[in-house]
Amino acid sequence: MNCDVAIVGAGPAGLMAAQLLSAQGAKVHVFDGKASVGRKFLLAGKGGLNLTHAEAFERFVERYGDAQPLLQPLLQDFGADQLRAWAEGLGIGTFVGTSGRVFPTDMKAAPLLRAWLARLRAQGVVFHMRHLWKGWGAERTLVMDTPDGVQPVQARATLLALGGGSWARLGSDGAWVPLLQAQGVQVHALKSANCGFDVGRTAAPLPVDETRRAFLQELLGQPSANTPGWSEHFRQRFAGAPLKSVAIRFTDSLGRSFDRRGEFVATATGVEGSLVYAVSHLLRDEIERHGAATFQLDLLPAFSADKVLEQVRHPRGSRSLSSHLKGRLGLDGVKAALLYELLSKEDMHDPVRLAHAIKALPITVVAARPMDEAISTAGGVAWAALSEDLMCQALPGVFCAGEMIDWEAPTGGYLLTACFATGVRAARGIQRYLAE
Repeated sequence: MNCDVAIVGAGPAGLMAAQLLSAQGAKVHVFDGKASVGRKFLLAGKGGLNLTHAEAFERFVERYGDAQPLLQPLLQDFGADQLRAWAEGLGIGTFVGTSGRVFPTDMKAAPLLRAWLARLRAQGVVFHMRHLWKGWGAERTLVMDTPDGVQPVQARATLLALGGGSWARLGSDGAWVPLLQAQGVQVHALKSANCGFDVGRTAAPLPVDETRRAFLQELLGQPSANTPGWSEHFRQRFAGAPLKSVAIRFTDSLGRSFDRRGEFVATATGVEGSLVYAVSHLLRDEIERHGAATFQLDLLPAFSADKVLEQVRHPRGSRSLSSHLKGRLGLDGVKAALLYELLSKEDMHDPVRLAHAIKALPITVVAARPMDEAISTAGGVAWAALSEDLMCQALPGVFCAGEMIDWEAPTGGYLLTACFATGVRAARGIQRYLAE
């Protein structure tokens, strides 16, 4: 099989490159190991497809952290405004939500993908499903494992857009890493991003004192001794419980800080959810440096510290402490349970220490959840291994795009926008390469 451009990976980065290249008359073939196109794209849109974000460009590019200087020129060429215009060109209107996130008018990914594929096919793009790339053969042919056996593909240029290492069942399994490393391409280890964490205890387990016993017995029955991480009683009762209207504050050992309101979920092993994902890169890196990271959880960010202390000190008469916290501060359920879970008897009965904990409850995390549970991954092909056109220095004619390059971003449309932007840059690089 021969073609001008072989694109390996049928996600947003690869499809955007296919659109631009085929529009210029290139003979483009797209290969993917799965049975259908855009599987992770469709999953991302299951609860409403967050295409991009409408905030000012200066703030937008800051979301990419250490990769900002490298991604900013790409996002200037194809950023949030261009992405919305592209969707409009496919007949898909967009709107800006209250959080600044941009969605298709009908919130769905499938209509957008259908319109996109119709355009690509009309431009002559040929799709080959269940074609799993296995590396290179003689004379730089691409080796494809297909339902009809192993087949070679000869292309004038190749774009690899294979995703990171999360969601292996959808095709992003990181199997490409050793294939590129064997060709001398520098690849940084893949690791979880936008992920949950396991909690741990850096001190000895707390004793089950009478105050905590009474609270747990009221909710759960007889408690047993604590174990590392959440206690069995907390897991049984509160795994999956959302912590709403809270704030996380964290400063790592390098002085990088995070302070934001939002919500997240207590899991059987720790914490996950949007607010945790937003700080995940700092927590993950701190764990890599020191084995653990401790953030402060503000259970009542709408209350000042003085107001919390005033309410905690208010006489409670014959009421239990849990009833007092619920009545004066609205603290109950998982929020109250966290206090009993992490504080000692002495802390719970000291108004000053209890009030301080309500505003800055220390939670220690000791491990990021596995990559296959993560929304995205960090690591990948090093920027130093690529030209400005995203061509591999060690492999002339082979380009990379999307999440397989070493960058990361929070959720909120930033991931998808950068995938599109790298696809655009790689496509223009391929155009120049073919012309030369």
